[in-house]
Amino acid sequence: MESTCVLCIFFLQVPSKTLLMAVAAACIGGTFQYGYNISIINAPTKAVQVFINQTWLDRYNTHISAQLLMLLWSSIVSGFTIGGLVGSSVGGMLAIRFGRKGALLVNNTFALLAALLMGLSYFAGAFELLIIGRFLSGVNAGVGICVQPLYLGEVAPRPLRGAMGMSTSIFLTGGILMGQLIGLKSLLGRDEYWPVLLSSTCVPALLQLVLLPWFPESPRYLLIDRANDLACNLGTTHRLHTSASSYDSMNLEREDIEKERLSASGIRPKKPWEMFTDRSVRWQLLTVIVINMAQQLNGINAIYFYTGYVFTQAGIPADQIPYATVGTGACECITALICLNICEMLGRRALIIGGYFLMALCCICFTVTLTFQDSSSWMPYLSMVCVFAFILSFGLGPGGVTNALITELFTQMTRPAAYMIAGSVNWLSFFFIGMVFPFIVNGLTQYCFLVFLVVCCLVATFIFFVVPETKNKTFLEIEAEFLSRDRKGTVASSTDGFVISTSF
Repeated sequence: MESTCVLCIFFLQVPSKTLLMAVAAACIGGTFQYGYNISIINAPTKAVQVFINQTWLDRYNTHISAQLLMLLWSSIVSGFTIGGLVGSSVGGMLAIRFGRKGALLVNNTFALLAALLMGLSYFAGAFELLIIGRFLSGVNAGVGICVQPLYLGEVAPRPLRGAMGMSTSIFLTGGILMGQLIGLKSLLGRDEYWPVLLSSTCVPALLQLVLLPWFPESPRYLLIDRANDLACNLGTTHRLHTSASSYDSMNLEREDIEKERLSASGIRPKKPWEMFTDRSVRWQLLTVIVINMAQQLNGINAIYFYTGYVFTQAGIPADQIPYATVGTGACECITALICLNICEMLGRRALIIGGYFLMALCCICFTVTLTFQDSSSWMPYLSMVCVFAFILSFGLGPGGVTNALITELFTQMTRPAAYMIAGSVNWLSFFFIGMVFPFIVNGLTQYCFLVFLVVCCLVATFIFFVVPETKNKTFLEIEAEFLSRDRKGTVASSTDGFVISTSF
């Protein structure tokens, strides 16, 4: 058991190399899979629809109707979203039951099974396997986006916590970019390659199964959640620390864990429904709900929807548009890397507020350029600038900081439940925007960005007044800041009530 603790302390001691490799091992089968699965489904759209029609013809000797074909294709696409909701709903429980690392390893079962079913669908002549496979891919993505930030947030030393939290966004955007590249006609985007393309999700899963076991479990999980079961207590870690060569930073981490362990003594991890009745986390919970809804409702999906139109108007040939679209994925990936470098410098609060206000400004500019798209030959190019500016603002703010912020707003006993709620809200919002967005675009056309303008401004205002800066603060210090705000509000309310009663 001491060997487990040795690994935990070594994990905290050498962030430069060990944590970097651990981040890659955790993310390759986590948010990378999420981004990859989102983007690869676009390339084989026509090929899969032809396969469904041919399968229907072989079975029933008649062509499938256009309405039923669209329903089956929508089921394949939306199955990922429904699976994501299921995965996020159970991700926290898996993290408690199997540990953070254990849950990530178990999660690869869903990815491998999904890849197998989608790869066999063509040879079996069963499009139903595609629906089931996409659902399982969604479960894998839902669990990954819930557990991976939890794992990274708990293994990160305090000075690197924000930067490591940003790796969630970096690998997500990297997955999107990789899916766009693999889906090009020159690679696996040809019609005959679609079974290989859809089953390629097994590669990240296999990489994680090979790499992640070499790294230890979350020290906070072992030293707080499993302290009694594993007899892995802070007395042992103290002896290990005193024999280490450099222990200033380790002592800091050890003290943080010790304080959090004492505060959590005798308390079991909360269930998601218990969070809604716990007044001590009401502002943190409200913040998580707001920022995860805004993650999907801020207009980023509308930007990607209009990308093809803007590129066409700018004179880019139709066969070159997929390559131009890869540029948007590369832009989002680059901004996530930039945010990694400035997150600890500017702080989470400044980045997310600034990101939303910049997105609001881009919404105004994009509405104007789309309205006057045909008035000048240079207007389409200005629209292209707005597209990349919006993606840049999203990557520097909401896209990068949201998951890192969720980790820091909660302590060990509430964090898994918070991620389950955050993931559920995110996937429900994803499903909502997928259902409602076509009607918004058809009804408002380019003026739909005025709706997203309002959303961005409201969220930025909420964060400005409610969310404190979390940079270089312990989880307990952040919790205390929210609790002190609650106490001040209670005292103010009581004082107001007293004044009113005595004035009569």
